[in-house]
Amino acid sequence: MRIVVVIWTFLVLSCLSSCSDNAAEKNQEHIRNMEIENSEKTKKLRHIVLFKFKETAMESDIAKVETAFKALTAKIEQIKGFEWGLNISPENLNKGFTHGFLLTFNSEKDRDLYLPHPDHIAFGEIIQPILEDVLVVDYWTNSN
Repeated sequence: MRIVVVIWTFLVLSCLSSCSDNAAEKNQEHIRNMEIENSEKTKKLRHIVLFKFKETAMESDIAKVETAFKALTAKIEQIKGFEWGLNISPENLNKGFTHGFLLTFNSEKDRDLYLPHPDHIAFGEIIQPILEDVLVVDYWTNSN
């Protein structure tokens, strides 16, 4: 009888330990999934655009481009953030690119809707006559 009690106790404790391990594993997996989900929610898609204008481009035409690009934020709802500025780097490595624009999107789908958007296409028609070159880089933000 004593052996049966010892075996029974051993089996119960083994089962409890195993159940506890499974619960802990499931809890850890849930935590990892939540961390991944939160990380994905905080990531942003950045769309960097650099312009190099023709030497013949007039300042007034370049100003129209700046105004037209800024106006896209009111016309295209997928744009979640917009910044721009002129190159001021002392390194002299800009290869003639003078204007930088940074757009933020929540997803690749949003960016993909922006690219063929009629207002974006119309902007391209404004800049095309004075544009010598353009450089575009897209990336997902990383916090670490």
